[in-house]
Amino acid sequence: MATKKKQRKTEDENREFKVEWTENFAFIQNLNGLPTCLICKEKFAHNKKSNLERHFTRKHASFSTKYPTGDARKKAVQELQKSQESSTSVFNNWMQSSSNINMASFVFSQEIAKRGKPYTDGEYIKKCLINASEELFRDFKNKADILKRIKELPLSAKTIKDRTIKMCSNITTQNIEDLKLVSALSIAVDESCDINDTAQVSLFVRFMSHSGPKEELLGLLPLKGQTRGEDIANAVIECMDKHHIPLDKIVSISTDGAKSMTGVRKGFVAILKEKINHEILVYHCIIHQEALCAKTFPDEICKVMELVITIINSILAKALNHRQFKEFLFEMESEYADLLLHNKVRWLSKGNVLKRFASLFPEIKAFLLEKGVHYPELTDDQWIQNFYIMVDVTSHLNQLNRKLQGKGNLILSMLEEVITFENKLSIFAQDFERETLFHFPSLLKHRQENNSSIDKQHFKTIILNMRETFLSRFQEFKNSRATLAFVKNPLNATITELKFSPFEIDIGSFEIQLQDLKNKEIWRSKFERLCVELEILEKKKCDLSSQHKWSALNDLEKEEMIIFNAWNSIPDSYDQLKKLAFAVLSLFGSTYICEQSFSSMNIIKSKLRSRLIDENLESCLKLKTTTYKPDLLKLSKEMQAHCSH
Repeated sequence: MATKKKQRKTEDENREFKVEWTENFAFIQNLNGLPTCLICKEKFAHNKKSNLERHFTRKHASFSTKYPTGDARKKAVQELQKSQESSTSVFNNWMQSSSNINMASFVFSQEIAKRGKPYTDGEYIKKCLINASEELFRDFKNKADILKRIKELPLSAKTIKDRTIKMCSNITTQNIEDLKLVSALSIAVDESCDINDTAQVSLFVRFMSHSGPKEELLGLLPLKGQTRGEDIANAVIECMDKHHIPLDKIVSISTDGAKSMTGVRKGFVAILKEKINHEILVYHCIIHQEALCAKTFPDEICKVMELVITIINSILAKALNHRQFKEFLFEMESEYADLLLHNKVRWLSKGNVLKRFASLFPEIKAFLLEKGVHYPELTDDQWIQNFYIMVDVTSHLNQLNRKLQGKGNLILSMLEEVITFENKLSIFAQDFERETLFHFPSLLKHRQENNSSIDKQHFKTIILNMRETFLSRFQEFKNSRATLAFVKNPLNATITELKFSPFEIDIGSFEIQLQDLKNKEIWRSKFERLCVELEILEKKKCDLSSQHKWSALNDLEKEEMIIFNAWNSIPDSYDQLKKLAFAVLSLFGSTYICEQSFSSMNIIKSKLRSRLIDENLESCLKLKTTTYKPDLLKLSKEMQAHCSH
């Protein structure tokens, strides 16, 4: 049987468009290299002369007759080309304008989300822009064009919502792409309720990306039913699986220490440990532990705080009392104009309330006496001493708390602050033994003014009990101290002190690489310079702290970034050293970032936005907390612009 002859394909012939076809048949070459008729705009699939000639002679015979070959035909075709180029230019300008409008819409949406504002603010912003532009561009010749462009901006609530979701999806994609490349990551997990009493689990991941340390919200996970350890674990595992992140990459878990998190059998940590094929480090948030240590005051001193809150509430609860008290302070020319209200949720609240109450103590006593309200404790010397010891101790605790708070703090630095405070407590106890009271200015002032006899043994016992609590609370951090210190000074590290099990380190290769690093001057000098840079940074922190410029501390370069840059410049031949260093840098020391996200969540989903669904809440919160920048150019090109009406 004869075989069927294979048919020839036109695209295999590599036909090219000929320049003379433009004048002969009124065709031009489009962007794809294929012919397009200048007269009727019809496009052809192949560069074939016979097809173009047939089309021209059959469909445009009148044109051929009116403009015979020669100068007449050439001039007519040139006019058609100019018309084509003009329409193409208009289309391109429209497309560019469309892209610019989309981009601007995304920029506005991003700013609204980052500030936790409602979607409806888009129309409000647009109205402000239009009204302001009427005056701002009054003298501009193209004022009408500017206003037209602003009016075309799509900023409706629905548009802002859609843009927010798309940007959230984009930054999540960037985050997942980075997570795929890392060998180790840590998670911080905490749970709180939103305005509708829906339990929300905040899941943050910390890892070392190519550009440095990252702390990112991986998911805000709503729990519709119970909030047991297994419910939290299932939500976290489902989120990790959804983004295809292996659980075995987790080297550390940080929680707030609640029973649902740390239960021996059914706690979140216990369940997650069963799913991970290697040992992991588990840390109870260092800030929460410090707050718990602060609660070690004996009952008689805790009752002091209760009475202080009672007195404050009696003054602030009634509007008339509050107004009269503020007027009273004004007449007395007091240092402060009002009292502070205590909030158990805020870490620094108790110390600030006590300090303000102590500053206004004489005025408060006088005001209550004028009102005929009598609290015998306010004239009891022992109660007053207990009050002032609490003022001074909480003031010291507040200083520690400020140093522990903040995003991106290095876990080793936080541990060093805690250990330093433990040693300070020993000094405080000696202060009572010597009866100098150098570190208790409020109590010292009371003793000097009233010639009071201080029960030094009682107060010394209180301080020593607090120190014992500190010593027992932070043991899991202290056990890892040598490993945590490796990132700052590997030159002093020894194999026997380091903990390798969570990080899957090849100990043999690590030991050889460490010895090589220690004996090469170029790398020794690098880490010696690192210590100098960290010393300069610490000096700046101390100077700003002494001046109480707390916000200025945020403008300083992060300690973790300085350390990352030093390790990142080391060659990959020291891969085991870098693996351990980056794993240690990825550890969470606290759940501060989770607590901070809950504050943002309450701003976003407030009483006025209580119907915000979980998907939209997560999108807004991710944009508010992320360090990634959404690819607005890509997102705007993917969308078709629709002018606002």
